[in-house]
Amino acid sequence: MKNAFKDALKAGRPQIGLWLGLANSYSAELLAGTGFDWLLIDGEHAPNNVQTVLTQLQAIAPYLSQPVVRPSWNDPVQIKQLLDVGAQTLLVPMVQNADEARKAVAATRYPPAGIRGVGSALARASRWNRIPDYLHQANDAMCVLVQIETREAMSNLASILDVDGIDGVFIGPADLSADMGFAGNPQHPEVQAAIENAIVQIRAAGKRRGF
Repeated sequence: MKNAFKDALKAGRPQIGLWLGLANSYSAELLAGTGFDWLLIDGEHAPNNVQTVLTQLQAIAPYLSQPVVRPSWNDPVQIKQLLDVGAQTLLVPMVQNADEARKAVAATRYPPAGIRGVGSALARASRWNRIPDYLHQANDAMCVLVQIETREAMSNLASILDVDGIDGVFIGPADLSADMGFAGNPQHPEVQAAIENAIVQIRAAGKRRGF
């Protein structure tokens, strides 16, 4: 099994992407052919559910653009369902500390490395158990990105970066600026200074960063 997006991050290749907020497989397929490295299917703020995420994953699959799925929350039950329908790369929102980061990683791994429930016979991800040895390959194909979006998360960034299995950190400027008292103004100098400081820490830890 491969995860082309994760491989690109490991190789240090910049990845340019686009948010999908229409919850529609037709528009997802249209955009999958426009040359973006990744397309984010947004379950936090767009009107998506597991079924609409599934149809968009199916629409994107024939193209080179790689899907990234953002669940509505760091919820192991929802994450399990998203992985079973074929998501390999997750952007987990509002991760505040190392414990929450560890929980996000654990939700994407089969035991004993994590807590993902085994339902591969019913899962598109395993092609309904047609992928040989899926249960032993799946963990390595998972890519976990976490979003830091508050002052609390910023203060815990060093410990979040130490969590094994975190492949990258995405800074959420909209929520961060609101949390810092500058709602609607992510360009405020204090917000930008916080983001720049976070980028320095992320790079020093050898992780990938996004914003």
